[in-house]
Amino acid sequence: MTNTPAIARPFVKMHGLRNHFVIVDVRESPWTPTREEIVRICDVQAGVGADQLILIEPAKAAVAFMRILNTDGREAEACGNATRCVAWLLLEESAGDTVDVETRVGVLRCERAGPQRVRCEMGRLSMAWQDIPLASEQDTLHLAVGVGALQDAVAVNVGNPHAVFFVDDLDAVNMRLLAPLIQNDPVFPEKANIGAAEVLRPDRLRLVVYERGAGLTMACGSGACAAVFAARARKLIDGNSVTVQLPGGEVEIEITADNQAIMTGPVEYSFTGML
Repeated sequence: MTNTPAIARPFVKMHGLRNHFVIVDVRESPWTPTREEIVRICDVQAGVGADQLILIEPAKAAVAFMRILNTDGREAEACGNATRCVAWLLLEESAGDTVDVETRVGVLRCERAGPQRVRCEMGRLSMAWQDIPLASEQDTLHLAVGVGALQDAVAVNVGNPHAVFFVDDLDAVNMRLLAPLIQNDPVFPEKANIGAAEVLRPDRLRLVVYERGAGLTMACGSGACAAVFAARARKLIDGNSVTVQLPGGEVEIEITADNQAIMTGPVEYSFTGML
């Protein structure tokens, strides 16, 4: 490919619920890919193909630092599915049962939860308007933003900004059309991940997320955390453990008494190669 790194770099392609990642370990050989390289690597037509490029870098407070690069070249703060995949690689590397992964939102403790299954801390969630962030002070439980079937959002920060809309029939919502319009609303100075959720039972949600820099994905771990937190805030569900059904599969989300989110879900290998 053009604009390749000066040396050949091994990568692992993995996915969490069909949310795909190209993961490159750069702890021994630093690499800062250009925007053009990121875009090309993630492009399934021209490169490996992925929803995000993930770099495993040296860390100060953990085994490794996880850098998340979206398909548009911009860096993201959080990604639950990628965290599980990186944690699994590090757990296999150490043959241990727990590992700390440093991210832009802090150090996340991860542990084995079964064969190719990982339980990860996702950090503390917030609905404070400054934390989302919003352009001005607003009621984040009933955010006055929306288009068409998506109205009356809940704004949540999971290390990255989310707007969650609750709908009666998820299949009737055209997320590909409506979500980008909301995502680019001036109320979100850093844009936002847009989720549409349908409450199936008091302990089960169905969710679709349109992500910043990636578009519609098969699964979004941070979006699942945001949806459960928002549903609890709206009193649409009860209990602290909720199953979230995404297009690519299911994750379990726990919300602790101090508003920490914990996610449990699967990881899968796709293939390995060289960049």
